[in-house]
Amino acid sequence: MARGEPDLSGNYAGAFDGSLPFGARPAVIVIDMVEAYLQQGSPLYAGVEDAVASAVRLVAAARECGAPVIFTNVEYQPGGADGGVFFRKVPALKVFEKGSPLGAFPAQLSPVDGDFVITKRYASAFFATHLAATLTSLGVDTLVIAGVSTSGCVRATALDACQNGFLPFVVRDACGDRHTAPHEANLFDLQAKYAEVVSEARALELMAATVTR
Repeated sequence: MARGEPDLSGNYAGAFDGSLPFGARPAVIVIDMVEAYLQQGSPLYAGVEDAVASAVRLVAAARECGAPVIFTNVEYQPGGADGGVFFRKVPALKVFEKGSPLGAFPAQLSPVDGDFVITKRYASAFFATHLAATLTSLGVDTLVIAGVSTSGCVRATALDACQNGFLPFVVRDACGDRHTAPHEANLFDLQAKYAEVVSEARALELMAATVTR
């Protein structure tokens, strides 16, 4: 830190102190929690087992209170011709070519009848998908966000939720990244500018409260 420069919290104080209310109709979205991030030996392995366990609990709570549950995955044509610049920039995305077992959902965190699956090709779950239209048709006003990676697809989805008029609540315990530094930096910035970052316990409490409204 340069001499005379305020600490991080002090630097943001007064400019980025706003907060968002939790809406009346939440949905839980689980971003890309597939085998590519969970299998050691995968180029995308991230060591996010604790985040997966947290997401399992969020999904169970959402189903219990009647909130929609949405899963996202990634899939490309062989060779990644439909992945554009993103596929060219990140060679590890080849693990998501159609038919790869690394693109599968893990047994403990898989869609069931009544859940929604959004297949995407870019970072945001909103970009070039029907997610916004689906949320609108369901009357959803709040998106409770879990998944991987915090600095990538979670951040992009939270930002686009904000830009599409949905209240983004990012669940800290249910998100993960390859390293704590980008994880924490992106949670800090999301909280400051675009979303509410909450604990799993707080997210469960907020969702439960919508049942009695």
